Amino acid sequence: MLKQIADTRNINDLAILTEIFRSGCKTGEKTGIEFEKIGVYSDSLKAVRYPDIARFLQTYKNGNWSGVYEGNNIIGLKNETGTISLEPGSQLEISLNPLDTIAEIENKITEYNKITAQIAQKMGIIWLGYGIQPLSTNKNIKIIPKKRYEYMTRYLPTVAKKPLVMMRETSGIQTGIDYKSEQDAMKKLSLALKLSPIISAAFANSPVRNGKLTGYKSYRAFSWLHTDNDRCGLVSSKLFERDFEFTFEDYAKILLNVPMIFIERKGIGAIPVKNLTFSQFLREGYECFTAQIEDWELHLSLYFPDVRLKSYLEIRNHDNQRSELIPAVPAFWKGLLYSEDAANEAIELLKPFSYIDFEYIRRKTPKCGLSINVKGFRLAQIATEALKISHRALKKAGIGEEKYLEPLLELTKEGKTPADIIINKWENGWNKELQKLIEYSTLR
Repeated sequence: MLKQIADTRNINDLAILTEIFRSGCKTGEKTGIEFEKIGVYSDSLKAVRYPDIARFLQTYKNGNWSGVYEGNNIIGLKNETGTISLEPGSQLEISLNPLDTIAEIENKITEYNKITAQIAQKMGIIWLGYGIQPLSTNKNIKIIPKKRYEYMTRYLPTVAKKPLVMMRETSGIQTGIDYKSEQDAMKKLSLALKLSPIISAAFANSPVRNGKLTGYKSYRAFSWLHTDNDRCGLVSSKLFERDFEFTFEDYAKILLNVPMIFIERKGIGAIPVKNLTFSQFLREGYECFTAQIEDWELHLSLYFPDVRLKSYLEIRNHDNQRSELIPAVPAFWKGLLYSEDAANEAIELLKPFSYIDFEYIRRKTPKCGLSINVKGFRLAQIATEALKISHRALKKAGIGEEKYLEPLLELTKEGKTPADIIINKWENGWNKELQKLIEYSTLR
């Protein structure tokens, strides 16, 4: 559809660039999940290498999946339920098509984890519900053979200190939320961005890296702070104003000023782009290439804020979790954002805080988790109240989905995160043995 429109109208028109967002307006209220996990070898506990992940994918696709290839290299799978793809360091990600209930998400993820664990066990591989490689670091992890990641690997280290940690070591959980209109999308975007660093802290689950405690509760979130300030973070301070005005066009204008990394052309492949924003590309082109709508769609996919606007809202910043906490991610956001009363209650809860406060939270919580105070408020209490708001909304819906939040609520009431449990066990019960962390985090 976008291609057809772009063929007849100037791509410089903001109506073209925002059509992808307008096309997302819908009456439904489905919930999606993108669930990454990291693999380690059962004997060495080191990160699994691409050749073995390729063998794993070939084995797994013998069910009802078809392979996705770049050249001769398998880089993913797809079927009518969703896709399975590889992140740069051979992390495995399943993206499910949006579903009506959290129970459906739980059932599909549980089945997926069970089958993938059975295949992996025969190959000497363990899948972990954990936010970062526990032993191998990016220096020892090669990227998969995918041009997109090759160009990201060249570009991102020129603008920040830890993008290769993010790319090659980490795993997280993302959820997708529908919106009904532009106004609804902006209200949800604003609220989700405010809550994102708080909920990121509540799900902190990556304190051990390189075989030892790092001093951070979410080293994964810490790496995102040092990935690329032009394309990561909280989008715009305007979204944090009391009576903010923000539109699809405002979001597009931000993207127009983000530097490009590469473009793609049939028959040529990926072409690296240097020192050029998308706005400049629209005006001037690049070498012999002029802007196409596909370039804009690619550019959108290379923007990594904590909450991303697509044809739905993608809420991104959660460490990967053990099995019992995986459904809590989509459950929390469903309860909060699909209930007008819950959303308004959460907005009231967060009224005392400004954009600067949320930036402070975002930068402090990777190290401290919920153990900070903001304007006299304990962050653990704010997280607990937000979870309670979502819990009440889910309970009111009457299908039992509030149960998915209860394990996390028990932690936040005590001011703890999943990382705090690991840190305590590491220091007091596990004798700092990495094998104990692996057993604790294994997805079966």
